[in-house]
Amino acid sequence: MRKIGLVGGMSFEGTAVYYRKINEAVRERLGGLHSAEVLMHSVDFQRIVDLQKTDRWDDAGHYLASVARGIEGAGADCIMICAVTMHLVADAVEATVRVPFIHIVDETAKRLKAAGCRRPLLLATRYTMENGFYPARMERHEIEVLVPEAEGRALVHGIIFDELCAGKVLDQSRDALVALIEQAQAAGADSVIFGCTEICLILDPDALSLPGFDSTAIHVDAAVEFALGAA
Repeated sequence: MRKIGLVGGMSFEGTAVYYRKINEAVRERLGGLHSAEVLMHSVDFQRIVDLQKTDRWDDAGHYLASVARGIEGAGADCIMICAVTMHLVADAVEATVRVPFIHIVDETAKRLKAAGCRRPLLLATRYTMENGFYPARMERHEIEVLVPEAEGRALVHGIIFDELCAGKVLDQSRDALVALIEQAQAAGADSVIFGCTEICLILDPDALSLPGFDSTAIHVDAAVEFALGAA
């Protein structure tokens, strides 16, 4: 079994999902009391948030790259960032390590294409929805990403940071997200991407009016395939 290296803590609520799902998948695949070999560095999320709010993405990239090097040095066989937004600095992280970097956008794109979906709605943080790195990466796979209007983007961003990252799951927020999905469907979206680790805490991808793609679960699947030698 290869060791999975996780750059986590952004937020710890989301990283806990990664840890649980990875180990559940390994146990299901191997049976018995098997669990994954994982090396994790869980960062202080407030430090990352402060860099995000001051637009210091280069500093964030340097910091996460140093974290990734430390995990690699401890023996990790691959590196993953347990946060979609921080894939904004994925190039800096990938460039600094020698082991494979498993990119969440690429893995999600593969799953969308396999399902025949080409115009997904992206629900994510404001940084992910507005920066441009996510749609640009998806364009390499011939996928056109849609995002909510400005009011909707602010709504999703607030739900993520003010509620889900703090462990709050509110019914009215779920209803608001479902309404955004239905609006996007009327505008031509053929699917929806859970483009933030915490979205899976409030929405069920199988209970929506559009096919749902939980990028965290997809990322986990790719990690387990790598760890067990199938990649």
